[in-house]
Amino acid sequence: QVQLVESGGGLVQAGGSLRLSCAASGITLSTHEMYWYRQIAGREREWVAQSSISGTTNYIDSVKGRFTISRDNAKNMVYLQMDDLKPEDTAVYYCYALQVEPTIGRSYWGQGIQVTVSL
Repeated sequence: QVQLVESGGGLVQAGGSLRLSCAASGITLSTHEMYWYRQIAGREREWVAQSSISGTTNYIDSVKGRFTISRDNAKNMVYLQMDDLKPEDTAVYYCYALQVEPTIGRSYWGQGIQVTVSL
C-alpha cells in the first residue's frame, strides 16, 4: 500500500520559515517525479515545486528564491524548505508522486497539511 505522509506544517509569522517533509512508503522514490502542490482556500490546487528523477527542480514564479524542494531517495523522503513566508502562502500543502520509470505509471497524493502565515 502506497502512502505519502506530510509533516512540518503549522502557524508561522510572515518572514518566517517552515520545512515540510513527505515520507513515502510503498514506492521507490528514485523512479518517481515528486511534487509539492498547494490549495489556497476557495481556489484550485496549484503546482508549487517539482523534483525530477534527474535531479532538476522547478518552481512557480511566486515561490522562486524562497522555496527549495529536495529529496533523499535512500530515506524515501521529500522536503520543501519554505523561507520568507508570506500570508499569501497560506494553504494546504500536498505531496504528489508520479511514477516515470520504467514508464509513466500511477500517481499518488498525500493527505495534505495546513500552513498558515500570519501578518
